[in-house]
Amino acid sequence: MSVLERLTGLENKFLDAVRSREADRVASAPPAGRLDSLIGRKYCVLVTYRKNGDPIPSPLWFGLAEGKVYAHTGGYKVKRLERNPAVRVAPSTFRGKPTAPPFAGSARVVPAGEVERAEAAIQSNYGRIRKLYYGLLHQTEVGNYIEITPDASPSAP
Repeated sequence: MSVLERLTGLENKFLDAVRSREADRVASAPPAGRLDSLIGRKYCVLVTYRKNGDPIPSPLWFGLAEGKVYAHTGGYKVKRLERNPAVRVAPSTFRGKPTAPPFAGSARVVPAGEVERAEAAIQSNYGRIRKLYYGLLHQTEVGNYIEITPDASPSAP
């Protein structure tokens, strides 16, 4: 395991420790949210599912493009998504506290030929901060890009 992978692991452990307990409610809340609720936000909480069906919430940086959500992540999240592409997404605080209802969707790992589009979507939401953060840590070398396609929008009441 490289030093970079170890640092990424430590960062993830820290973020898990400070994650809001309210992030768990994204998995059980009715999926009444909409993709539009992410516009202007810097964080979303993504819920993926273990083999046994247990939901795992994770706050993420993200980008929007062409009606889809893009994120850069790695580790177990990617393995969970490959087994079960069903996800829930809600705008959130840095710690994962939801700020609006979630929406349901399906996720996939972005193939190599589409990585530039995914990175551009994320980059457009963060600008220089993302370049500095990832540039210092060279983290784009670790992990995968994922694309989340929302399910059909909920009906208006």
